[in-house]
Amino acid sequence: QVQLVESGGGLVQAGGSLRLSCAASGRTFSSNAMGWFRQAPGKEREFVASITWNGRNIYYADTVKGRFTISKDNAKNTLYLQMNSLKPEDTAVYYCAKAAYSDYTISLARTEKAYDAWGGGTQVTTAS
Repeated sequence: QVQLVESGGGLVQAGGSLRLSCAASGRTFSSNAMGWFRQAPGKEREFVASITWNGRNIYYADTVKGRFTISKDNAKNTLYLQMNSLKPEDTAVYYCAKAAYSDYTISLARTEKAYDAWGGGTQVTTAS
């Protein structure tokens, strides 16, 4: 069973940057797609970005496209989310998740049902 632990969250001024990490235990990390989701106060959890097992297909939510970059280091069993030009509306708890697939379409990548393991989340707060 894979366990996921996020880190790297914090408080940042608008326009600043943060890099989130998600450390995974278990041997299935390299063969699975992975994703980042976020949940703001009072809102439902939403898709942020995803990456397939080999990094060939990467998808982003329109709200973060051009500012966030997802990457995956299979040798280190770690998923990353580089977040630049942060905005107050990016404030949320960020979760990483392991997909039940090695590859998938964006329509599936955006749905929580595509994922079978979740981390506990890390708080990102962007001050205006």
